[in-house]
Amino acid sequence: MLGCQLLLPFARGSCISNLPSLMFVTCREFSGRLFHLGFNLGCSISFKTSTFLPIAQLSALSCSLSHHPLLSASRIPALRSAGVIRYLSDFPHPTANMDLKGVLEVLEELAPLSLAESWDNVGLLVEPSEPRLIKTILLTNDLTAAVMDEAVAMNCDLIVSYHPPLFRPFKRLLQKDWKQRLAVRAIEGGIAIFSPHTSWDSIEGGVNDWLVGGMGSGKVSVLSQAHSSGPQKHRLEFLCVNDEELNSLSEQIRLIEGSENFQCSAIRNESGGQQVNLICNSLALTAAVQILVSNPHASGSLNITQVQQPPLLGCGQGRLSVLDEPVSVSTAVQKMKTHLGLPHLRLALGDQQTLDSLVKTVAVCAGSGASVIQGVKADLYITGEMSHHEVLDAVSKGTSVILSDHSNSERGFLAVFKQRLNARLGDTVTVAISQKDQDPLQVGY
Repeated sequence: MLGCQLLLPFARGSCISNLPSLMFVTCREFSGRLFHLGFNLGCSISFKTSTFLPIAQLSALSCSLSHHPLLSASRIPALRSAGVIRYLSDFPHPTANMDLKGVLEVLEELAPLSLAESWDNVGLLVEPSEPRLIKTILLTNDLTAAVMDEAVAMNCDLIVSYHPPLFRPFKRLLQKDWKQRLAVRAIEGGIAIFSPHTSWDSIEGGVNDWLVGGMGSGKVSVLSQAHSSGPQKHRLEFLCVNDEELNSLSEQIRLIEGSENFQCSAIRNESGGQQVNLICNSLALTAAVQILVSNPHASGSLNITQVQQPPLLGCGQGRLSVLDEPVSVSTAVQKMKTHLGLPHLRLALGDQQTLDSLVKTVAVCAGSGASVIQGVKADLYITGEMSHHEVLDAVSKGTSVILSDHSNSERGFLAVFKQRLNARLGDTVTVAISQKDQDPLQVGY
C-alpha cells in the first residue's frame, strides 16, 4: 500500500489575515477514502492518503479542492495557481523488514502522542539496546507479570500496553517492586514497550468513540476538546505612520531567527498609516517586542494577545451522544453487556428513574471518567469506575450510571486497533491480543 501527498501552495498576504493560523477540515470522500485536510496559512495545503492514486485522480482532486467552499478562488485567490502535485516515496507503507522505528512511526500516525494528556506518560517506555526486526507485537490493556510471561513465551518483540506500566520515575531497578521487575525482564529479553493511553482515548475513532458506539448510532460530540499541540503563537498589533517606518521595522524583524514562519499583514488607515498584524511564536516574542518598543509609534500602539490554539475536530476526552433511537435503561444495560462482553455491570438508577425510563443522551469516558463526565447533562453516564460520592452526585441529578470496572471499559478497543495495525503492517508482522490480560476485579463470586 503506497501513499502520496498533494501539495497546494499559496502566498502570504492580507487576503488570509482574518483566517485562523491553523485549520483542520474534513473533506469529502474521494475514491472510497476519507481524507483530512490540514493547512498552515501562508505556507501550503497538504494531505496524505493511505493509498496510491494515479496522477489523473490526483489532478481531479486538486481541481475539486479548489472549488471547495472553504478553499474557493474567490476566498483565497492564490489557489487559482495551485497545481503542484508530488509523490512521497518515503510515505510509510508495509515492508518485509519492519524495524522498531518503522513500527513506532505507524503507531504515531494511527494515534499521535501529541493528543495525550499533559500528565500522561506515553510513547516508547523501554527500548532494547540491540536493534531487531519487529516480527511479533502483543497488545494488552495492562502489562502484568502474567502478560509478560505470555510475551516471553511467544518471543514477542514489542508490547503495546494501553496503560503505561512505567508511570512514576524510578530511582533504582530492584526485584522487590513488581513494575521494576517487569522493566528488568523487558530489558533482559530485548522487548520494547510502548504505551498510547490517553492518545487512544482522544483520537477520533479511538477508545471513547468505540465505547459510546455500544449504545448505537447518534450525534456524537467531544466533551473535552483537544487543541493543536503546535508552538504557542502571539499576535502583535501596532501602528506605523508611513511605509518607510513599516519597511524599517520589517527589515529588523526579518533578522529574528525563525522569522520565515511569521505571519504578517498590514491595512492602510485613513491617515495614510499602516495597521500591522504580526503573528510569531513564543520563542521569537521577546526579540520582536524589543524591536517594536524601540519605535515610538509602534511602542505606543502595541497590543499583544495570545493566539488560541485551533481545535482538533473530533478529538478530545469523553463523548456525548444524542441517540438516534432512545432506549430504556434496561436496554442500555443489555447493549453495554454485549458491547463489552461482560455478564454483569453495576447500575445506579438516577432519582425518579426506573429500568423503563428512556435514555436519550449518554455521556461516556473510558477508565476512571468522573473528572470528564461529571456535571455533563445526560440521562446516562457510562465509565469504568467512579467513587461512591461521585455516583451519588450523578444520581441526585437524575442521571443513571453504568460502571464496568476500569479496564473493562477499554479492553475491547484492542481488537479494533489490531485490525488497523494489521492493515498498516501487513502479513510480515504478527499482531496478537493478550489472553492473560483481564481486569483485576471480577463480579459474580
